[in-house]
Amino acid sequence: MKWVPTEVDLERHVIVPELDPNMDSPDKFLEDYIYILSKTTIDKSQPLWDLHLLNLRTLQSEAVSVFRIHHSLGDGTSLMSLLLACTRQMNDPLALPTIPIRNKQEKKNDHRGLWRIMFMFWSIFQVFWNTVVDVFTFIATAMFLKDTENPLKGPPGTEFTPRRIVYRTVSLDDIKLVKNVMNTTINDVALGITQAGLSRYINRIFGGNLPKNIRLRSTLLINIRPSAGIQALADMMEKDAEAKWGNWIGFVLLPFTIAIRSDPLDYVYDAKATIDRKKHSLEAIYTFTIAELALKLFGIKAASALSHRILSYTTMCFSNLVGPVEEISFYGHPMAFLAPSSYGQPHALMINFQSYIDKMTIVLPVDNGTIPNPHQLCDDIVESLELIKDAVLTRGLA
Repeated sequence: MKWVPTEVDLERHVIVPELDPNMDSPDKFLEDYIYILSKTTIDKSQPLWDLHLLNLRTLQSEAVSVFRIHHSLGDGTSLMSLLLACTRQMNDPLALPTIPIRNKQEKKNDHRGLWRIMFMFWSIFQVFWNTVVDVFTFIATAMFLKDTENPLKGPPGTEFTPRRIVYRTVSLDDIKLVKNVMNTTINDVALGITQAGLSRYINRIFGGNLPKNIRLRSTLLINIRPSAGIQALADMMEKDAEAKWGNWIGFVLLPFTIAIRSDPLDYVYDAKATIDRKKHSLEAIYTFTIAELALKLFGIKAASALSHRILSYTTMCFSNLVGPVEEISFYGHPMAFLAPSSYGQPHALMINFQSYIDKMTIVLPVDNGTIPNPHQLCDDIVESLELIKDAVLTRGLA
């Protein structure tokens, strides 16, 4: 297969269904609409995207736009950059949204002389050792290392089942409060409350007798571009751009700790320890390179089979995307929230975090056959944030 130039017929891409303005439950209708949409594929005889405009008043918005874009067109960074290029700031209708840039914190190093050299060699050895272990684990997973059976792991063929997508919006300020007090990152807190929520959910299924030593891993998709974060679309389209358009992502196998903790803050501390270790590893770059080699040496089918095997041997997928820091509009319409997700992967569960101004939207695309009550799982994650925030305030840490 290859890409071919074509004319874009908007009549085939922009869909505006006629809806009953007096329906009983618009939010339930929206959820069902997307569920039915996920049963279908995009016609490959046309550009692989469509836009559904629903004049539907939900609890959070006056109307809803549902973009469906094939993943072959780009990864999360590319597609979010494309979306933001179609929007403008509410305060300045001619200005593009502020592109968030992740500033790497400069670590103060007071080591001198021999101690500084020893610290440098230790850091290099740490990255080397972690990378060797992570790449070995990646290869072992591709060959035989599966997650243990658990209530969140989908059966073979899960990628062909439709997805019910549920979401909750929480306060980004609450997450920042926990982050600042515990000296972590927003990603640490997001992962921590996810571990807490999953633990509560699975423990309920087992009636309070949570099995020990559950191997439950998530594939974490990492943007491997030299420039981190969302990029300006015009810059990505340049021929020799540093941050290129397309799929530039590597896999990181992220172990989740499933346990009931007496101290809710331990979930965040565990998450921080896990992510800090992954930061001292080149796993994402090596997994991307392995996939590229498989593609060039053995073709698209072999590369696809490798990716499918890795995903099907793990339990879920996790991602966290940063969004605009100011309110934006889409062709003059104020945007209330962003809720990115995906379907078609061999996972029964995917968890996406998406920030926007002072909000954080938690999005769960799930296979209803494996996870019949996704709203409860969503609530468990939200309640876990409340428990962790309350623990911070109760102890006077804030």
